[in-house]
This record gives sequence, structure tokens and C-alpha cells, in this order.
Amino acid sequence: MTFRLHDSLTRSLRPLDPVEPGVVRMYNCGPTVYGEPHVGNWRSNVCWDVLRRALELSGLRVRQIMNITDVGHLTVDDLADAAGEDKMEVAAKRDRLDAWGVAAKYTALFHEGRRKLNLLDAERYPHATAHVPEMIAHVESLVRSGHAYATPAGNVYFSVASFPGYGKLSGNTVEALDAGARVEVLDEKRAPEDFALWKRDGKHQMQWDSPWGRGFPGWHIECSAMARKYLGDTLDIHTGGEDNAFPHHECEIAQSESLTGKPFSRLWLHTRFLLVDGQKMSKSKGTLYLLRDVEAAGRSMRALRYFLLSTHYRAPLNFTWEALAAAEETVKSLDATVRRLAADPAVADDPALADLLARAGRDFLAALEDDLNVSAALAVVHSVRSELNRRAALSPADFALARERIAAFDRVLGLGLLDAAAPAAPDADAEIQALVDRRESAKRAKDWAEADRIRKDLAARGVRVEDTKQGPKWFRG
Repeated sequence: MTFRLHDSLTRSLRPLDPVEPGVVRMYNCGPTVYGEPHVGNWRSNVCWDVLRRALELSGLRVRQIMNITDVGHLTVDDLADAAGEDKMEVAAKRDRLDAWGVAAKYTALFHEGRRKLNLLDAERYPHATAHVPEMIAHVESLVRSGHAYATPAGNVYFSVASFPGYGKLSGNTVEALDAGARVEVLDEKRAPEDFALWKRDGKHQMQWDSPWGRGFPGWHIECSAMARKYLGDTLDIHTGGEDNAFPHHECEIAQSESLTGKPFSRLWLHTRFLLVDGQKMSKSKGTLYLLRDVEAAGRSMRALRYFLLSTHYRAPLNFTWEALAAAEETVKSLDATVRRLAADPAVADDPALADLLARAGRDFLAALEDDLNVSAALAVVHSVRSELNRRAALSPADFALARERIAAFDRVLGLGLLDAAAPAAPDADAEIQALVDRRESAKRAKDWAEADRIRKDLAARGVRVEDTKQGPKWFRG
């Protein structure tokens, strides 16, 4: 079986058929570094990290490129013409830095965050500011071929009328666009839907020399130039959030395919939005949560990663603190299973378990190959967890097979599950046992409030207590 992924362009499931056999060229739209990423941004990053891991588990090599947009784009995210205040400029005033300082600050925070969430390193993180010559060369070629034009003011626009396929990704054809709403009508443009490739603005902090005077690139041209430089004329996979489909990806297609005459990407993948309590995230409502908000609430990055990957990328994901708490408990339960795995030479090999683990490996990969169906893959993981929990010990051979299967699962999930196999420190065990004993003493004294307080304390430490006829037994997870 090969990977089938939902292509936003054709609106259908299509097989992954790499340009170069065995190698997947994947371009991820990365951060625009004018602010700290919120959990909605991280959802896309986690989804594409899981996709890369799944492709690699299947034996493919993934060449992943993720751009850093450090030139900025406008406050109004339409076709990014010359109106509106640039987000980098807004951030520079807010943070009392220049635009370069803003970019450096938030690029560092992005990399810090992706390490916390255990995202694999991409092959490259090209910065837009380091690839302006490639962008200028791309724009020059479009002007020469008649797909773009310069104005007397020194701005350069892509002529949408020159590319009949415009709108094929998003459905926003020229006829469907409302010139008074979706695009800025400027007198210097030939048509209101034409979008900027190069801009002139003396107030802009970031400026480069060009054939049209000092200026800076339009937002869309950046990704086209960098993707082509590192991955060639045709990508295998191009990803982004659903808000990237229009105008950004639509414009990328137009300016890239007009230059090369080739499909820009074989597959287009888009994540749906992350909601908060069923509503769109809102800074004014205080629901634009950052990683530090999650940490301040006492939740782990492993729990957040599990939560973000647990829903299909093409379905909206609703963030609640209760859902994150449930994810924390699920991760703890997986840790507990790994921790209690034990090999005992006195235990015979179990052919049924070996067959189950082999079948689980096949089912796990099959789920991922079916449009990255992580929910189905997680169901396989939890079925294995339940089966392993039924056994007090395993034969050495079965123990090795179980750990091997968990490691394969975790190559995709990225939760560090085998790290949980390290035994707890003896002093930590002694402290837990002391709390359990104190709870038992409180129960005997009928001090139910104290017993309940200790139970909650133990639960917060990830410890579960079971009252048996032989006395209380405690377990982690």
C-alpha cells in the first residue's frame, strides 16, 4: 500500500507519487516572525511533523523545507498590496526593536517551541531576507514573459489575467472575487485582483536594491523562490493552514507555474483551524494561548503534542483545558504501560502476542497511509497498551518485540514513550509510599477530608491508588 493523501487542489484522495522515487520533497509554510506562535500555529507544525515521521516509517526519505518569513506582510491579509501597516513594523514599535531585531527574537522563540514539542529538524529553515536575489530573479523572469508588470512608482504586480488557472486551488476565480472586499483597488494596477511581487515604500525598514528601485518583496513570491531553490520546479507535498490556501498558495501557484510551465506541487495539504471552546481564537477574549500559557497551567508539552496530533488534520480541533487534561492522563497511561513492561526468563514465549504485535505494526502504518488517519493509528496503539497491561511479565523475546513495536509507534507520535521506561528514583518511591500510608491512617481515623486531599495530591503526581483486601496498592499512570 502507498500513501494516499487528500489533495486540496483536486479535492480528492490521491496517491503520493514522488518526482524522485523514494524521496519526498515537502515544503511547509513556516512562521511569520512578528510574534510568538500560538497553539493554533503549533497544530499545523505538529501535523506536518507527524506526516514526515509517518513517511519515514514507511521507508521514504523526506526532504523537508520550512521557510522563515522575516520580511513580513500586511496587517490586512488579502492580496498583500501596498496598503495597510506591515506586521513587522507594528511589532517593532510594540517591542521597541527594529524589524531585524523583531525577526531574530521571534525566530528564536519558534525554534525553542518546536524543540519543546519534539519536532524533527527540517533539512533547512531558509529566511526570506537571505533569498531576496532569488526573488528578484523570479520577478524579472515574470516581467520578461509578460506575466508581471512594473508601474511608474516602482511596484511590480503579477497579472492574474495572464494565468488562466488562477483560482483552481481555492475556487476564488477572477469572476468570483469582489474588488471592493477581497482586494485593494489601486489606480496603478491593471486589474484589482493583480497582486504585488515587489513593493516600494520609503518607510519600510527592510529595503533592497532592485531593477525597480529600493524596495522589498511581496509576501507570496518568497515561498515560490525558496521552494524552487531547494526542492526544484515541482514539489511532492506543499502544506499550510486552511487560511493559506487563499491568497497565499493560490498566488504561489500562479507565479511559479507561469515561470516553469510545470505543476508547482503534486499534492496540497491544509490543516483546519484550531478552535478554543468551540470559537475562533481571539486575542481580545484572551484565548490566543501560547506554549507558556500551557506550561503555566501545569500541562506538559508531551500532553499538548498528543492533543494536537490526536484529531485528523482535515477536521477542526477544539481546544479546552479539560481536553488537554485528558491528553495528559492518556500520556501518563502510556508511560505506565511502558514502565511496567518486564522480562522474565521463566515466562514462555507467546506466539499470539507476537502475531498481535506484528499485525498492530501493519495496521498502524496502514492507518497513516490512509490520509494520515492518526485517530485510527492511535486506536491501534491503545489496543496494544490494553493487551500488554493484561500480562504481568513477558518472555525476553516478547519483551524485545513489545519494546520494538512501541519504538516504531513513537517514531511517529514523537512522545518519548521509551523514556518512561526509566525506573523512578528510590527516594521518589519512598515519598509516594509515605503518602499512601498517611492516607490509610487518615481513613482509619475517619478523617475523610485529609484522605481525599492526599488522594488528590497523589493523582496530581500521576499516582493511582487502589484499595484492596490486602491493603492499598499504588501505580504510576
